[in-house]
Amino acid sequence: MLESLGIRAKSASAVLACATRAQKDKALTAIADALIADIRNILEANAQDLDAGRQSGLNDGLLDRLRLDEKRILGMADGLRAVAAAADPVGRVLWGETRPNGLQIRKVSVPLGVIAVIFEARPNVTADAAALCLKAGNAVILRGGKEAIRSNTAIARCMRKAAESAGLPADCIQLVEDTSRESANALMKMNDYVDVLIPRGGAGLIRAVVQNATVPVIETGTGNCHVYVDRDADLAMASDIVYNAKVSRPSVCNACESLLIHKDVADKAIPLICGKLRQGNVEIRGDETVCALVPGAVPATEADYATEFLDYIISVKVVDSLDEAIRHIAKNGTCHSECIVTENYTAAQTFQTRVDAAAVYVNASTRFTDGGEFGFGAEIGISTQKLHARGPLGLQNLTTEKYIILGNGQIRI
Repeated sequence: MLESLGIRAKSASAVLACATRAQKDKALTAIADALIADIRNILEANAQDLDAGRQSGLNDGLLDRLRLDEKRILGMADGLRAVAAAADPVGRVLWGETRPNGLQIRKVSVPLGVIAVIFEARPNVTADAAALCLKAGNAVILRGGKEAIRSNTAIARCMRKAAESAGLPADCIQLVEDTSRESANALMKMNDYVDVLIPRGGAGLIRAVVQNATVPVIETGTGNCHVYVDRDADLAMASDIVYNAKVSRPSVCNACESLLIHKDVADKAIPLICGKLRQGNVEIRGDETVCALVPGAVPATEADYATEFLDYIISVKVVDSLDEAIRHIAKNGTCHSECIVTENYTAAQTFQTRVDAAAVYVNASTRFTDGGEFGFGAEIGISTQKLHARGPLGLQNLTTEKYIILGNGQIRI
């Protein structure tokens, strides 16, 4: 079955590679309209997924990722229209030169071909990933988790029909309906059909893909993000930043999972910040100092400091210095998003220079790591690796390059 999907995706990608911007934008607009027209069926499918998720014991954070409502589906449709309105990433002239022998050489952007996306319990990824791949001229094979299979199926069927009605192949968007581990493993090894694989999910999924895939991989997603409150921090600002970074949506990869506090301000900062977090029903897991200052705090383990909770849980540690904070992040972070809260210019510059992450903040919530917030438009995920792309993975990152050479009879001597 997967080989059949690959063959059809490869055929569709050849059509998409030659599609005009007008054709792609027409299809994206048709898909947006179709999602709204089919909203009842999508919500019914999602309700079944949510019921199954509760019965299987999914935590509140994962249920939030899984949940769709009318507002979120309208947001998906708006996202599709925003992608349609974005500049076409295909056909950009990236560089050009006429050589002394008269050869005219240009480097232009072209589609990657067939992109596979393996993701977990976030059905909005089905629409987001398909839209971005289509705009960039790529066919996409989507493989979501079992928790969202009904939602994903309803969304994918809707999108396929709409794309076809707009004149593009329905097979430019395909969903793997087999959610077994075997289907994921097979997709990771489809070198004859898949040009790049993008995993989007938790640490376990990312690790499995990186270790087992034979197709090229763009690693995204895992976010053990830190906020470090420096000795020279504005503590009121720090409290607001940490609360937003943890509580605004704890189930996403740019949420704060770990809080570091300089020892010189610990006595004031810990009760203030952790007290506010407790108002948001956040469980505090901390070291001895934290547990002594926060009633009900749970002693943290070393594993807690390396965990992406994706839930209303945060690990908290008191550090002796900026250097210790940076070492702690290097040991436990995932190169996603890190923040320092400080009024000290030198400390801020040191932190931004030495911390290895896709996004490094001074005095701002890690929740801003997002293609839309950065002004790039929609993104398929946050790349935490260093090759091909890093940070918000948007339209331009879903293309590669081709050299176009024009001559008039030149031969190499």
